[in-house]
Amino acid sequence: MKNKMRILYIDLQNSGISGDMFLAALLELVPEPNKILNDLEKLKNILPGVSKLEIKLIKTEITGIQVNKLKIEIKETKDHRTATILQKSLNDFWVKFQISDAAKDYANKVLNSLILAESEVHGELTKNIHLHELSSVDTLIDIIGVATALDKINAFNNKDLRIFCSKIPLGSGTINTKHGVLAIPAPATLKILEKSNLITCGGPIESELTTPTGAALLANLEPQVLQHLPDMKILKINYSTGQKIFENFPNILRLFYGEDKKSDFSNLTHSLQNYVEQVAILETDVDDISGEILGNFISMFENEEILDVQIFPSITKKNRPGHIIKVLCYPEYTFKLIKRMIEELGTLGVRFNIINRVCINRRIERKSIDVNEKTFEINYKISFIESEKGMEMINIKPEYEDLKKISEETGMTVKKIQLLVNSKIKQIYDNF
Repeated sequence: MKNKMRILYIDLQNSGISGDMFLAALLELVPEPNKILNDLEKLKNILPGVSKLEIKLIKTEITGIQVNKLKIEIKETKDHRTATILQKSLNDFWVKFQISDAAKDYANKVLNSLILAESEVHGELTKNIHLHELSSVDTLIDIIGVATALDKINAFNNKDLRIFCSKIPLGSGTINTKHGVLAIPAPATLKILEKSNLITCGGPIESELTTPTGAALLANLEPQVLQHLPDMKILKINYSTGQKIFENFPNILRLFYGEDKKSDFSNLTHSLQNYVEQVAILETDVDDISGEILGNFISMFENEEILDVQIFPSITKKNRPGHIIKVLCYPEYTFKLIKRMIEELGTLGVRFNIINRVCINRRIERKSIDVNEKTFEINYKISFIESEKGMEMINIKPEYEDLKKISEETGMTVKKIQLLVNSKIKQIYDNF
């Protein structure tokens, strides 16, 4: 009988993510959470400068819901801690408290992500970087605790478990740091997210909702981003919160743990899932404007933040000839472009819908070609997909505007120039 696939879905829409919040939720999945916390308290004897370390998992109530929360008491001196000291302490911990190699590798990747992000932000060598706030022992508590808890539920066996997460709210506003007042999200958080496939959103409140450690823990798990819970049988749901309390924001992380009876994730884990993005479709019907107005509308919209614009002939309910106008754009430009459509067309209403689309990679390569003893530059658009098997080229196409420009200068037809420039396609393909 085929084993059921386990699912871990991390719902961050009403919390963002911090290390202690993630750990507090995971601890309810393991059989002996207090043993993990007792082991973590031994960091006092491993990381220099820690004189007191007590960690407890407590219950607190938010909007009538009992949630997990970590209560951590620390006394430490951290001013002169370097990245090297943290790395050494992390690996010294494993000498006394063993976990799997996969979990150990994950923990080191998380810490290295934090170190590299700070190094890139400040333009310093990683061996010289001072992590300031991130050099506290609670960074190691979060990393080691999460790695250990995940290891206890065999989370690093991706043949048996699939990890998913929602998009991540980052918060907004400013935060006080050793470097002064910084905009939220923190620069280190953004560097970590920049190198991940995670989907983020701003707000919805003015506070830091995703910390650098939280971002690093999640990014290195490489979860599949799904905005809604996948089809699953829920076996357990855990709630946790962080140290901050907000008036109009629950700050509750939800962790769904369960199984899928079909054990079929072929669609959810397909390589094209990495190319899913949201777009808006704006649509309106007009039956009382001239062709000149429609032509001017297209010309005007070429300078707007649109992805495409199309006009289709139609027959309205009064049997009058009309046109359906469809505009494709990114969701953030929806209302700006609707206003322009109303102004330019005089329409009384515009329909809109936010949908998902798959949009694969593309890049431009520039090549030289001789036409009538004169050298011209041609841009080729290359589309491709990256997957576990490598890069798969989908298409190569010379840019029409370049062909048109050469045609105007040489007097040759666009068709003939296209045949000439196509000779470069095999060369591009072979070198791709």
